[in-house]
Amino acid sequence: MITSELLNLGSKTLKRNGIRTHQLDSELLLANLLKKQRENLLINSDQKVSENTIISFNKLINKRSMKEPLAYILKNKEFWSKDFFVNKNTLIPRPETELLSENIIKIFKKKTAISILDIGTGTGCILLSILSEIKGGKGTGIDISKKAIDVAKANSKKFFLQNRTRFYPKSFVDLYGCKYDLIVSNPPYIKTSEIKNLSDDIKRFEPKIALDGGNDGLDVVKKIIYKSRTILKKFGSLALEIGNGQYYKVSHILKDQGFRVNVLVKDYQNNIRCIIARLEN
Repeated sequence: MITSELLNLGSKTLKRNGIRTHQLDSELLLANLLKKQRENLLINSDQKVSENTIISFNKLINKRSMKEPLAYILKNKEFWSKDFFVNKNTLIPRPETELLSENIIKIFKKKTAISILDIGTGTGCILLSILSEIKGGKGTGIDISKKAIDVAKANSKKFFLQNRTRFYPKSFVDLYGCKYDLIVSNPPYIKTSEIKNLSDDIKRFEPKIALDGGNDGLDVVKKIIYKSRTILKKFGSLALEIGNGQYYKVSHILKDQGFRVNVLVKDYQNNIRCIIARLEN
């Protein structure tokens, strides 16, 4: 069997199982297996493949057919032009979160020194992307999942940022006696009742603890805002990713807690998905 034939078989299997990106996924899975660039794989599509390769490829196709996210199968996800290591202990980085990082970098790019706290750091994608652009920054990432912290540490080493980062398995409610210039978070913000409506690849594979935001979706968001009052420096900033339709409630909570909303970030569907606010009093 040659490469093109194997790719077509994989694509057809994925298509039968309702995978919309069946052709692309088949190509990425085989490229990863053969340790080749996808483009090179397509150019040399008449190359013979071994029996072992066919067996291994079919196993990967079966995983994807069961709706396991491609990022978990490949163990990586691109974010801010970097290939982040990911596994089932972390959320998969998404474009909305990249928009949050982009706007934070715009605001703080010229700072010569800045201390950052990333709450619910997961892969560390937000913190590490920011620090890769703000050379005078130092950051701390926390997550209640020890396994997620291991992933973030691995990424900090991968991008040579371990000297400017610290990662701890702990809850933000246990933080005392420290002050930050900037707190960032992509917290769980999906209503408990809506978890069942998520796509199979999310609800069956991504960690529920990183998705479930309680009855109104704002349980953790509220606690982060309240806690930020005590661990932000005066005029420090809080940057949050939120769910679609949560802006009105979140902005009022921020204002009640002495924050001034400075930046609203819309996603690609024109919904407000991120808020950056400054602590005024």
